[in-house]
Amino acid sequence: MKIIRQPLTNRVVHWGIALSCFGLIFSGILQMPVAKRYGLTSLGEWMGNYFTTLSMHYFFGLIFVFFCCFHVFYHALNKEFDIVPKKGDVKGSILIFKAILSGKKEPPSAKYLPEQRLAWAAFAVTFLILIITGLLKIYKNLPGVQLDDPWTFYIAQFHNLGFVLCIFLFLGHMAAFMIKANRSLLPAMFSGKVDRSYALERHSLWSAE
Repeated sequence: MKIIRQPLTNRVVHWGIALSCFGLIFSGILQMPVAKRYGLTSLGEWMGNYFTTLSMHYFFGLIFVFFCCFHVFYHALNKEFDIVPKKGDVKGSILIFKAILSGKKEPPSAKYLPEQRLAWAAFAVTFLILIITGLLKIYKNLPGVQLDDPWTFYIAQFHNLGFVLCIFLFLGHMAAFMIKANRSLLPAMFSGKVDRSYALERHSLWSAE
């Protein structure tokens, strides 16, 4: 028997953020610029055009900001805070990893595992850095706007920091599915459902709810 873990709204937001984030990474890399240097323009001259890739970056940025804001306001209005970190999540994550490594039974968990809530917080902080610095970079590019050099430098550095953190978080997100116990969660991001037996065994506190 299957049960609903991720409703359609959650899945649309998840993939909206993920795909727009990939678009931002791709268009951002092209602006460094690397297209001409590494021969990517052979695949398309537009890759070496700064204004084309900048427009792409703005387009994906608009989608990214929309889905991030929708995610926050939608769950806040519905008072759904299951994914927000709680006291004891660090300790809980350590206990779960110890159980996985030793082959022992994991401690009971709610709908989201402690490490999932911590990962969400890490993504949230990183996305906030990217959004704020990205908006400041757009403001800087407006006609008649001139920011002092120190501000321009630090805005760019923090934006680059957010970019690097986003890459590492994504790699960590994918690496989590190398753990066999986590693979049962994958279908939920496509169909929205997980096995009832899995939920009862690993998310017993959520099952009780």
